[in-house]
This record gives sequence, C-alpha cells and structure tokens, in this order.
Amino acid sequence: MRIATDLSRIGVEVAALLLAATCGGCGEPGILLCGKCREALRPELQDSMTPRGLRVRAAFPFDGVAARCIRRLKGEGETFLARPLGAALAEALALETTPTTWVVPVPTTAKAFRRRGYRVPDLLIRRAHVEPQRVLSVAADTIDQRGLGAHDRAANVHRTMRARRRGEGAEAVIVDDVVTTGATLDEAARALHAGGFRVVAAVALAATPRRGGFG
Repeated sequence: MRIATDLSRIGVEVAALLLAATCGGCGEPGILLCGKCREALRPELQDSMTPRGLRVRAAFPFDGVAARCIRRLKGEGETFLARPLGAALAEALALETTPTTWVVPVPTTAKAFRRRGYRVPDLLIRRAHVEPQRVLSVAADTIDQRGLGAHDRAANVHRTMRARRRGEGAEAVIVDDVVTTGATLDEAARALHAGGFRVVAAVALAATPRRGGFG
C-alpha cells in the first residue's frame, strides 16, 4: 500500500512537471523537448583554432535550438537537457579521444557552482558517457567575459588556472560548453602543459560564430 501511494505521488509530480514544462528549444508547452527540436540537436560539427593554435572541434554552432537549450541548461537549471546535448558532445569527443586520453573539463568557478549546484562541462561529459578528469582548478578570479573582445578575454583569463596533478606526458583533450574566442581554452592548455600534459585538441558543445574564426 505504501509503495502504491509513493508511486501515485511520483506520477502526480511528473504530470505537474510536464504541464508546467515548455520545450527547451522552441517553448512549446507541455513537453520537455519536442521531436522537432530533438532532431535539431543532431551534431553539425564545427572546426577551428584558438589564437594560440589549439585545434577545436564543436558539436554545433551556438545559435538556434542548440543555443536556446544551452542557455536553459546553464541559466535555468534544466539539467534534463544535458542528456541530448551530451549525446551530441559524445560524437565530437569520439573523433578526438582514445581510451587513454584524459578528458579534462574547463574548471567552474566556486561562484558559478554555488549558483547552479553543478558544473556544466562535467555534467555534459558524463552525459556523453565519459568520466571527466578534474585536473584543472581556478587559481585566480576573472571578470565576466561577456562583452569583452578577444584581446581582453585573453588578458582576463591569463594565469587563472592551474593543474592539480602531474600529467607525466599523458594525452589530454580539454572540454568546455561554449567557445567564443578560444582564450579560455588556451589558458586551460597552458596550465595543462605546465602540469606535464600533452594537449592534443579541445572539444566544445557549441562555438559562437565569429568572423574569420576564433580570436
């Protein structure tokens, strides 16, 4: 009887969630992610380079359905979107990694973690069925990157990360959710190189369209 009551309560809660929900991609009411938007989250692989020459592969351009879903994951706590987004990330990761590659997320600041309760790059990597290696940590504060140009972004993140363990020549791929100029990825690569890792590429869920590529 107790089990039946608990199941009934869970069913009511799920129904309430669905009634209050809107599609993460288009806002259609009563659904978490509609079929059309789920189809739109098929990877559209993007390749570019950071200012320091690190190869970057992104699953999507940062626009349309993908951008709206990422904003809701990051800004509105809709973590269920990490599953379809992680599936797209998995396709990009598979092209850049081997079974021995360290998949290293860009570190999340303490402030962002307190606000969300989760680390976005780490969550996406796990939803891609890969275990994130939290090698990097934040060593210094930065200001909000939004609105900054490529030069200011690079200066803002310079020497703000450090490796918490030695790599002893291990191959590493850096992962972030969105790449704009590539400055954050370059700083992550610098910190990993300083820690003895061999960084071969970076992978992002989405890349912001920029004239002439990153930077």
